[in-house]
Amino acid sequence: MDMARSPRLKTHMDQRAAHFTASVSFDWRLLPFDVEGSIAHVTMLAEQGVIAHDAAETIISGLKQVLEEWQTARLSPRLEWEDVHMNVEGRLNELIGPVSGMLHTARSRNDQVALDMHLYMLDVGSGLKAALHDMIASLVERARNDLDVIIPGYTHMQPAQPVLLSHHWMAYKSMFVRDYERLEQWHERTNCSPLGAGALSGTPYPTSPERTRELLALKSVYDNSIDAVSDRDFLMEFLSWASLVMVHMSRLAEELVIWSTQEFGYIRIADEYSTGSSIMPQKRNADVAELTRGKTGRVLGRMQGLFTTMKGLPLAYDSDMQEDKEAVFDVVDTMTGILAVVPGMLRTLSVQRGQIKKRLGQDFTAATDLADLLVTHGMTFREAHHLVGRIVGFLEGSGKSFQEMERDWLKEIAPAVDPEWLNHLTAADLVIKRQQSMATAPHRVQEQLEAAETWLNRHNDATKDESQS
Repeated sequence: MDMARSPRLKTHMDQRAAHFTASVSFDWRLLPFDVEGSIAHVTMLAEQGVIAHDAAETIISGLKQVLEEWQTARLSPRLEWEDVHMNVEGRLNELIGPVSGMLHTARSRNDQVALDMHLYMLDVGSGLKAALHDMIASLVERARNDLDVIIPGYTHMQPAQPVLLSHHWMAYKSMFVRDYERLEQWHERTNCSPLGAGALSGTPYPTSPERTRELLALKSVYDNSIDAVSDRDFLMEFLSWASLVMVHMSRLAEELVIWSTQEFGYIRIADEYSTGSSIMPQKRNADVAELTRGKTGRVLGRMQGLFTTMKGLPLAYDSDMQEDKEAVFDVVDTMTGILAVVPGMLRTLSVQRGQIKKRLGQDFTAATDLADLLVTHGMTFREAHHLVGRIVGFLEGSGKSFQEMERDWLKEIAPAVDPEWLNHLTAADLVIKRQQSMATAPHRVQEQLEAAETWLNRHNDATKDESQS
């Protein structure tokens, strides 16, 4: 029996068209979720008296065997059955015979595939949440280790004001915490069952969508059958979420690449996360960071692709929606790979304290604080800003730092500046002065670290509970 071909069609499908329309080459990963949904559906049908209990037991036993064959790699996808759903039903028919035909009672592939994607994405989300938790933990660990390091903070890629390196790491921590929280919110909206919608309008059988929801441990049921089979918001939202995570990853990766250059020399990425050159023996390339940065474009492209596919589709289901899977699966694999490797790169990199120290004090990052001292002694900020700018211009031309100014010259060009002030314009002094709760003073960063560690502990317990359920 041709499980996939409709009797409405009188001729066999062109082989090139069959290859073009088939999805089993990429939706094979959905098989365990398809089986899970089918078992819940058959159980509900038997409870509702739609099919006999002994038939349901036979079907469920067969479905479990199909799953076992998939798990042990003894089952291979067959193109003539076009997608994972028909492959499951086709193999089930080979195992238990015609009773397998009852499996599709009161169900369409439209609500079936929608359910499979919900179950798959919830599983994926739990894994990515745990991986993102580890990413945040690696940044917090990095910040804890680097509390004694001050770096020039940058705006416009120009040295601006000194900050603790830990404070810089914690800025990325904050980005990824927001990503984690957005993933939790997405999980709530994805935890919904479309099963019972049929093709688009429901089914005349006395089914219980609420019961299948309960059997699948999902939170809710769609409130509109048309929306249930045509909704891909949860997938587009996932791709949007992934794109934002990757933007954050890319910004971090860009700084790791820059900081690891000889021109900066702030960090050294461990050999385990570096590569060499095929021609230049001296090279150490930050390939993991570079590829993280590069794969961001891939994820953003997948998001744009699915949005473009969905933007003109009429309700309810259209075959265009099949394009959702390759986009989502590719992003899932990309995100899983990146979140598996970047935390290790962060934990193992070494901070080049000596090189950073050489840079401090040579870049006039104390200029604003000198202007502020003038303001506290009666000068307007605009006047102070102008005067300090003149001082910096002279020093830059002379190749000198603030601490290297001749006092006689200072008395002549800027008598309002007390030479003693220059002794208090060290990077350590400037960092300590930033006392706001969000700022870079060491005790404030220590407080931020403690709050982050509390957050990690609380969400670590929640992540474990979720994975166990």
